[in-house]
Amino acid sequence: MTVLAVIVGLAGGLGAVGFRYLIDFFQSICYGAGGNLLGLAQAIPWYLKVWVPAAGGLVVGPLVYFLAREAKGHGVPEVMEAVALRSGIIRKRIVLIKSLASAICIGTGGSVGREGPIVQIGSAIGSTIGQVLRISGDRIRTLVGCGAAAGIAATFNAPIAGSMFALEVILGDFGLATFSPIVISSVVATAISRYFLGDVPAFIVPAYELISAWELPLYVILGLFCAMVAVTFTTVLYRFEDFFDGMKFPEYLKAVLGGLILGLMGLLLPHILGVGYGAIDLALMQEVSWWLLFLLMVTKILATSITIGSGGSGGIFAPSLFMGAMAGGFFGTAAHAVFPGVTATSGAYSIVGMGAVVSGTTHGPLSAILILFEMTGDYKIILPLMIACIICSLASGQLLKDSIYTLKLARRGVNIREGKEVNVLKSIPVKDVMNPEAETIPENLNLGRLAEKISKSKYNSFPVVDEEGKLTGILSFLDYHDAAFDEHLKDLVVAKELATQEVITISLDDNLYNALEKITSKDFSILPVVSPEDSSKLLGILTRRDIIGAYNKAVIKKSLLK
Repeated sequence: MTVLAVIVGLAGGLGAVGFRYLIDFFQSICYGAGGNLLGLAQAIPWYLKVWVPAAGGLVVGPLVYFLAREAKGHGVPEVMEAVALRSGIIRKRIVLIKSLASAICIGTGGSVGREGPIVQIGSAIGSTIGQVLRISGDRIRTLVGCGAAAGIAATFNAPIAGSMFALEVILGDFGLATFSPIVISSVVATAISRYFLGDVPAFIVPAYELISAWELPLYVILGLFCAMVAVTFTTVLYRFEDFFDGMKFPEYLKAVLGGLILGLMGLLLPHILGVGYGAIDLALMQEVSWWLLFLLMVTKILATSITIGSGGSGGIFAPSLFMGAMAGGFFGTAAHAVFPGVTATSGAYSIVGMGAVVSGTTHGPLSAILILFEMTGDYKIILPLMIACIICSLASGQLLKDSIYTLKLARRGVNIREGKEVNVLKSIPVKDVMNPEAETIPENLNLGRLAEKISKSKYNSFPVVDEEGKLTGILSFLDYHDAAFDEHLKDLVVAKELATQEVITISLDDNLYNALEKITSKDFSILPVVSPEDSSKLLGILTRRDIIGAYNKAVIKKSLLK
C-alpha cells in the first residue's frame, strides 16, 4: 500500500498539474494568453463575453451526456457514492472525460472551480490502479482517498489539508491503515506540484494581526453570517438543478443555455467568470467597495448554480472561497466602520470568510481551517479562522442537515450517515439474489388441489398468475389458513378468490435495502420480483432468508478481503 500510495501521489500530482495547463490552454484560445481571466475578459469585445461561455456549454453538454454522465457537476458526491456503495469502483474513462469537460467549462468562463474535478480525477486514478491490480474493495477505497488527497494537495500546495479533506469528507475514516497511505500520496503530489508550479501560497494575503480580543465575538457573528451564505448557496444550487432537469429541452443542450445566461451576467460583472481568483485577490487587498462585495457574493451564487445546474462540469470549492471572500469583506467593512479602534481591515475578514463558507458548504471544518492556513501561510490568522469555521459549520448543520455534497446523494436515496450496514444492502441488486424459479399458483386452481400443493412446498406464500403467466395476486398463509383444508369448499373455491389482489412487488433493478424495507413493512415472507417495464411480468421471488443470507455473505467477504 505504501508503494501504491506513492504511485497514486505521482499520478494525482501530475494529473492536477496537467489539468491546470489544460485549463490555461482552453482559456488562451477563448480569451487570449497571459494574465488572469478577469483582466482578459474585460479586454475582449462584448459579444465574445456572451458567446464564449455558450460555446463552452455546446461542447461540454454532449461530451458529458454521451460519454460519462457522472462527469456532470462538481464530482465529489460521485466519489463519495463510489466509496460508500461500490467499494471505490469508478469508471476508468472518468479521468479523461472529467479532465476535458471541466477544463473546457472553466477555460470558457464557467463559474465553477477546478478543485472538485481534480478530486474526481485523482480519485478515478486511484480507483483505476486498484482495479487493474485487482486488490480488495477496502484497499481500493483507500487508493480513492489517496487520489483525492493528492488532487487537493497539488492544487492548493497544501499537503496537510489534502490529507484531512480525504479523511474527513471523502472516506470518513481516520484509522492508521487509511491515514498513512493518504499522507504519503498527499506529500508526493505536493512535491510534484511544487516542482512544476513553484512553492508559493495560492493567494497573496495582506499582513494580518488580531487587533484586540474584542474582535473575537465579531468573528463569531461572521461565522453565523457565512452559514447563511453557505446554506443559501446549497439551496439555490439544487433549486437550479431541479429547474433545468424539469425543463423540456434536449439534455445535452441545456449547458448552452446556461452558458448564454452566464455570458450575459458576465457583461456587467466579469469577476464571476471562471474560478474567480482574480476577484478574490482584489477583495483580499481591499480594492473592492462594500456594495460591490455584496453584489458579487449574490451574483456568484446565481452564476455557479446556473453553470452546474444546466449541465456544466466543475467544482464548488473555488466558488465557496469566492463567496466567503466577498461575504467576509462586506462584513469586515461594516465592522471596521462601526468599531475602527478594535478591528482589523476588511481584508482580514475576507480571509476568514473564505474558510468559513467552505466549512459551511462542505461541513468539513478541519479541512477548511487547514486549507486556508496552508494557502495563506500565515499562522496569525488561525485563531479567528478556527472560531468562524466551527461556528459556521455548526450553524449551517442546524439550518440544513446535509452538506452540499451529501445533499446530492440524499436526493438519490443514498445516506452516507446510515453506516456501512445499510450501504452493503444498497450495493447488492435484487437480480443477483432473487430466485428466478418461483413456485406460482394458477388463479383458477381449486382449493383441494391448492391444499395438496401447499403441503408439498417449502414456501407458505405464493404468487398467483393468470393463464398468460401474468401476476394477478399474492396468496399468503393468512389468506388460506382457515379454508385450505375445509372439505366442503375444496371444489367450490379457487385461488383467485382467496388471494390478495394488491400486490407489493420489487423491481429487478432495485436493491436489497429497498427490498428489506418492503418485506418487513407488513411482515411478508416473499416479494414477487417484476420487470421494471411491466409490473405484471413475474421474473422470480425474493425471500427474507435470501436477503439476510446475501447480507451475511457480503459482510464475511468484506472481512476476509481486508
